[in-house]
Amino acid sequence: MKYRVLYFASLRDRAGMDVEQVESFATDARGLYSELRARHGFTMGEERLRVAVNGAFAQWAQTLHEGDEVVFLPPVSGG
Repeated sequence: MKYRVLYFASLRDRAGMDVEQVESFATDARGLYSELRARHGFTMGEERLRVAVNGAFAQWAQTLHEGDEVVFLPPVSGG
């Protein structure tokens, strides 16, 4: 399936891009992040991230569908 993945903060820095069209066999957010983690060398575990699908916070086990927009949100600090 094809997904649109948005990257923010440290994940954006590591991936070297803001957005990516991904073809994946993953059927849930956990599987997709696992694939992306291996591809881009992400070091952050899912316990430190939030996931959103199509603009709404989601559970890691939520089933993904063709064309979904997925965002993995790392903790952000700033002032």
